[in-house]
Amino acid sequence: MHRFELRIRYGDTDPMGWVYYAHYLRFFEAGRGELMRSLGRTYRQVEEEDGVLLPVLDARCRYFRGARYDEAITIETGVLDLSRASLRFGYRILGEDGARCAVGYTEHCMVNRAMRPMRPPASLVALLERAPRADDELVRMFPRD
Repeated sequence: MHRFELRIRYGDTDPMGWVYYAHYLRFFEAGRGELMRSLGRTYRQVEEEDGVLLPVLDARCRYFRGARYDEAITIETGVLDLSRASLRFGYRILGEDGARCAVGYTEHCMVNRAMRPMRPPASLVALLERAPRADDELVRMFPRD
């Protein structure tokens, strides 16, 4: 799985100093973007050059331990599965101590700029086939329906 480190900012936390629960979905997005960047293409390039948009169809986050202000977290991201017109990414967020803070997934459909479903172009398929895969734990936790 791809790993990306991020430090928790004050604005990410609630009044008690814990990361606000909805921000974990933002961390998933950051992990997804950095995974793509590590493969040599940005999300923006996929949208602009390939004409493929990846809106979220479904998202799930399971919480284990909250992250705190100024803690360095690691966002692990991998492809769970890729089908003809959708894909799923799996995520794990680890605290500074290596403990699991959260796990989850996002499912995305592929649409063109007119918001019509489409199959991914060969260049995007090749890119995603090179991407790190989600590990066995995430595959077991989030099986394809």
